[in-house]
Amino acid sequence: MEKFKNKVVVITGGNSGIGYATAKEFKSQGATVIITGKRETALDKASKELGVKAKLTDQANLQHIDDLVAEVKNSLGKVDVLFINAGVAFFAPIEYTSEEQFDTMVDVNFKGSFFTLQKFVPILNDGASVIFLASGNTALVMENSAVYSASKSAVGHLAKIAAKELAPRKIRVNTVNPGPTETDMQNKFGMDEETLQGMKDMIISQVPLAKMGKPEDVAKMVAYLSDHTVSSFITGGEFFIDGGMAL
Repeated sequence: MEKFKNKVVVITGGNSGIGYATAKEFKSQGATVIITGKRETALDKASKELGVKAKLTDQANLQHIDDLVAEVKNSLGKVDVLFINAGVAFFAPIEYTSEEQFDTMVDVNFKGSFFTLQKFVPILNDGASVIFLASGNTALVMENSAVYSASKSAVGHLAKIAAKELAPRKIRVNTVNPGPTETDMQNKFGMDEETLQGMKDMIISQVPLAKMGKPEDVAKMVAYLSDHTVSSFITGGEFFIDGGMAL
């Protein structure tokens, strides 16, 4: 069913994981999709596999965001769905978190999300849907995640304020907050396979449903929140997709 036929969907960080799965979901439902990423090879590969447009963009770079908005406006016109998904994570105790790690997470996760929304607002259609990728960590007190959790919590509060500010234009703003999800990002934590598996087993032991989520789970929620026919009365919401981990 092509629920999003003739709709323009922009997904930041769409070359892998949740962003990739969400681009695939929207594409399958008839949308015109543009994805971004800052790894050129991975972005090109994803673009070809998915059959969607792509724009090399670092979400922490405001000039890159300006260039993205200009290209979308010139080539596709106005936007119906904006999924601000790009993010980074480093996990370390407060005592050992570096300034570089702090700045990178805040610049990409919060500053980048804020200015992506700000700069897209003029080209959002009235009645558009904006979804931020937050995190299940916003409801947890997890060691070694202070800056990551804080940056994602800031995104969650930003989304609520944006929901009120944009309501006069019937633009709905929500967050999806994934718990442990099987994505490529887990392989970037610098752990060997045995350590990574041990971490996964430990995490799963804390999830009531006793499993990790899949990117497709989040993708379907993003599509649901973007479908005006079923979610027109939903804004300012937080949707935890975490197998009950935050309970």
